[in-house]
Amino acid sequence: MTDGEPVGDPLKIGVVMDPIQSINIKKDSTFAMLLEAQRRGHTLAYMEPGNLWVDQGDPWGHQRPLTVEDNPAGWFQLGDAVATPLAELDVILMRKDPPFDIEYVFDTYVLERAEQAGVLVVNRPAALRDINEKAYIAWFPDLTPQTLIARDRQVLKDFVHAQGDAVIKPLGGMGGESIFKVSSADSNLNVILETVSHDGRKLIMAQGYVQEITEGDKRVLIVNGEPIPYALARIPAADDFRGNLAKGGTGKAVPLSEADLAIASRVGPVLKEKGVLFAGIDVIGDRLTEINVTSPTCIRELDAAHDLNIAGQLFEVIEDIRRQ
Repeated sequence: MTDGEPVGDPLKIGVVMDPIQSINIKKDSTFAMLLEAQRRGHTLAYMEPGNLWVDQGDPWGHQRPLTVEDNPAGWFQLGDAVATPLAELDVILMRKDPPFDIEYVFDTYVLERAEQAGVLVVNRPAALRDINEKAYIAWFPDLTPQTLIARDRQVLKDFVHAQGDAVIKPLGGMGGESIFKVSSADSNLNVILETVSHDGRKLIMAQGYVQEITEGDKRVLIVNGEPIPYALARIPAADDFRGNLAKGGTGKAVPLSEADLAIASRVGPVLKEKGVLFAGIDVIGDRLTEINVTSPTCIRELDAAHDLNIAGQLFEVIEDIRRQ
């Protein structure tokens, strides 16, 4: 476990996140990062996506001084918002949750201007645009279940009929939202495909159903290309097939298997090369199902289970990069 001592001069850390008053601090990875940054002597500035803009090419934000406390009765204090150039920050943590929509893309443009002004943005804005959490597994087809990305209903139906059982999901969501398990005999198959694809107007993903989901959908966290040695296996509730904690799944910390390590050893270096310092890959059985780079969770659960300090490992990387 890292000792949390600051390395070098304190950094000015900006965070772009969803409303802090709405988070569950027991499970929120962004909160773990903020606690660690503060513990290491860095200062915090809070922004929501609506607080960002570009003026004559220069990125700005309404920044609010932030202090945090690991106290469920009152976990944050905010100062007054001040319009400030983003270039005055050393680091920006981009931690807004999906949906990954065009407004999210626009926010990455603002953050890329900050990156070009010398700010370290975690994760790199171009990588946030390029690595869609569902679709990017297509770059590792030998590691995944049978996977189809399409909007054509007949193509999707043919895939489901070939698989027998399949999972249908949108490309821009999170937390198990709008994910369906379907079978070739499902009388609701047409309406499910119509609904998720917005009647064929949006690309969606279909994956062959992996039976090992009953043993858990494992979240493997990757810091600067290297996996944390434990995963959080999210085990579905008895009345659901989704392991997502937000949908009633139960988390169990487990050591990485050989299959987990093999997958992480392929994916991790690619993410590092693209400027992704913190990611979470999802593994069911021995199959890679998602690559999460926007706001991966599970830090707090793994820290608590195995006396880790994952945010500390991340900030050691951040501090090292800022020293260079």
